[in-house]
Formats: sequence, C-alpha cells, structure tokens
Amino acid sequence: MSADKKRGAKQTSNGEQLAEAVVDGVQDTTLIETRRNQICDAALELFLEKGFASTTIRDICARSGVNQASIYDYIANKNDILRRLLNKLWFRPDVPTLAERLDHGGDTPFADTVADYLHDTWTKKRRGTLLIYRSVPYLQEDDRRAMRARDRAVIEGLAARLRQRARLSEGDPRAEVLANLIIFLGAFAPMRDWLNKDVDDEVILRTVSAGVAAMLDQLARENPAGNPSGKDSA
Repeated sequence: MSADKKRGAKQTSNGEQLAEAVVDGVQDTTLIETRRNQICDAALELFLEKGFASTTIRDICARSGVNQASIYDYIANKNDILRRLLNKLWFRPDVPTLAERLDHGGDTPFADTVADYLHDTWTKKRRGTLLIYRSVPYLQEDDRRAMRARDRAVIEGLAARLRQRARLSEGDPRAEVLANLIIFLGAFAPMRDWLNKDVDDEVILRTVSAGVAAMLDQLARENPAGNPSGKDSA
C-alpha cells in the first residue's frame, strides 16, 4: 500500500493513463462521482490561478464545498487530484491521436486530417495543456515515467504512419522528427496564441496544417525510393 493508497492504471485508446488512487471508503457511486467532480473542478481552477505548489487541500475544500473531514473519502491527496485532472483533460479518449485519425481517415487529404487533429487539441485539450505545462515540475517520478512512455508511444505510432505515407525506409529518423514536431504543435502552440489575437483562428489552423503537409511532401520528394513522380504523397 503506497502513500497514495492503492493505485491502478487505466487504459484508453491513446495509451496508458496515470494511475489514480483507489479510494473506496464511500459506497454510493453517484455521490463519489459528484464529489470528485466538485473537488477536481475546484482544484483545476486553483492550480491554474495559483499554481500546484501554492494550492492547499484547505483551498480546494473551500472552493469545492467539500469539507476537510470527508475529502479523503474521495481522493488520496493533492497528487491524486492532479492525476485525475490530467487523465480527464490531457489523456482524454474523445480526442484521437493523429495516428488514429490517419488509420480511419480514408481518402481525407492529409492536411485536412492534421487540421482536425490540431483543432481538437487546441480547443478540447487547452486546459489540459496549461495544466501539464504548469504542473510538470511537481509530478512524481512514476508519473513522469508514465508520461514519457506514453509520449514515446504516440511519437512512434505517428512516425510509422508518416514513413508509410512518405515511403521512407523503416529506420529513417526524419519521420520521428516530424512526428515530434506535429505533437509539439498540437500540445503547446495554443500557449502562444496571444501573439496572434488579431488573426482568425481558421487562418492559423489552415496555415499550420498546410505547413505540416508540405513538410511531409518534401520528405517524400527527397526520398530516392519514395515518390519519383513528384506527386503529393500526402
């Protein structure tokens, strides 16, 4: 039994989530869900306002309306709240990875698939992006390992699809470089959107996705065994 009580990992289509504590002191599942949502919603506001380190359990109780005598019936500690928030906002299964979209995209142009991916990550995962950026220094070591392992799996999965599209050799590292860049754009580009406040969101989205498609096309053109005709392989 660890300091976080008993923890178990959850699986999603996007890979393994962070291991949440098993807190089972209350048997009413509806009440558990309601209280945990209250606690996590309040904690998210506070983590983004004050930072993870400066937020106390007392602060979370005051903001959520859950008293300190009962809060540990629903969560193990502050790190457990952070894991639950990251699983909900960063690992969210309703936002497929780009690799998953390419697998099921049919004849959809590559740039359009990238645009759909970026739109979802820039909107649905925005608060998760802010949270992970601000809380990384406070993640526990096993959580860091889980994050790194998931990131590596997502990069490798996307790189495999990019190699196939650009007809690159199996060990060509350029596919991983591009995959890493695309995922970085999806995760952290929104944090600099204050620089483009006067630019329409759709213009930004289409410009970035067209740039990604052009990079993949260039890799295909530079590949001697790839696409000698010069046609857009993406």
